[in-house]
Amino acid sequence: MPTFGPVVTDEHLRAVLVLQGLNLPGSITAQEAKEQGFLTVSHSMELLKEMNAPFPHAGAWEGEELAGYALVMEQRHRDRIPVLRPMFDLLDSLKIQDEPLTAIRYFVMGQICVAKAHRGKGIVKGMYEDLKKRLCPHFDYIITEIATRNTRSMRAHQKIGFKSIHTYISPEGEEWDVVAWRISD
Repeated sequence: MPTFGPVVTDEHLRAVLVLQGLNLPGSITAQEAKEQGFLTVSHSMELLKEMNAPFPHAGAWEGEELAGYALVMEQRHRDRIPVLRPMFDLLDSLKIQDEPLTAIRYFVMGQICVAKAHRGKGIVKGMYEDLKKRLCPHFDYIITEIATRNTRSMRAHQKIGFKSIHTYISPEGEEWDVVAWRISD
């Protein structure tokens, strides 16, 4: 049975980087990406540490092994990863139920990943529930964007309760779905 909680040590962050590296496009086949999902962004240790405070990322562990992670990315990090800047600019123009996102307390799911051996075991749900429990006093929503061809991630987020608030096609031709999940009552 996995345990869920905040990523708090440098050892935890190093484990995140290892798991991330195993799931980036250069480390998986096109077939694996299609069937199992994929990551888009590579983080540095410095950025992971910066993003981890004051609201720690979520982790899932099977014993000492990191089974998955979910990265908290506040709006203040919008310029730290250039490829994500257009997403943050887009979020500034969107609304949820006629309320502009600029007036809503939210953070972006900076990335979520589950190790191959632990997929299909409720890890995504457990990490999102951990984030909700810990961060609902500070934020109303978790927002992320998912490449629609990443069907595994799309299904996982729908199962949690994320709702689409916008779909668009990037200049590179990738279709993205911006989704939001209310975590406050």
